Amino acid sequence: MKLSPVVLENRFVRLEPFSAGLEGEVRAALDCDLDAWNGMVSAAYGEHFDGWWAAALKAMATGSRIAFAVRRLSDGAVVGTTSLYEIKPEHRRCEVGSTFYRPDARGGPVNPACKRLLMGHAFDAGAVRVEIITDALNAASAAAVRKLGAREEGVLRKHKITWTGRVRDTAQFAVLDEDWPEVRRRLDERLAVLA
Repeated sequence: MKLSPVVLENRFVRLEPFSAGLEGEVRAALDCDLDAWNGMVSAAYGEHFDGWWAAALKAMATGSRIAFAVRRLSDGAVVGTTSLYEIKPEHRRCEVGSTFYRPDARGGPVNPACKRLLMGHAFDAGAVRVEIITDALNAASAAAVRKLGAREEGVLRKHKITWTGRVRDTAQFAVLDEDWPEVRRRLDERLAVLA
């Protein structure tokens, strides 16, 4: 499995790998909805942004993460970020996540369009497993992951510590290579309705 930091695009979004030229747009997109950051492992708004940005670029340099700016094509605005991370070529798996969208980008085509691109890129590169995790307390996020068609595998207790210091349980989901054709079909049907 060889994942490359390339631009991914469909009719709804363009996922642009982080670069210096995107820093200002990503900063502006993430500096909102402060309460939504509480369940995240790291914060990327306000004074937290510079360290978060540097860590993302460092992980990209090592090949363990591909961080993307999410550009909504209907208006050209960067509305958030998402990543392929925990990239493990030797096990042909990765995670989709580190996702944050501005409130006006939630609940429409942006998330399923991003997940379609990210999972497609991973499986096209030879992945056998794509994981998606979320804070077990984040019911909205877990519902969105279920709606994508990922299979719930359980809860990892005391799995991560958020940037606020809360020890969180993590809901674990995955899509396997044999699941992908059906998940892809469902996503494509869902996106066709949203077009």
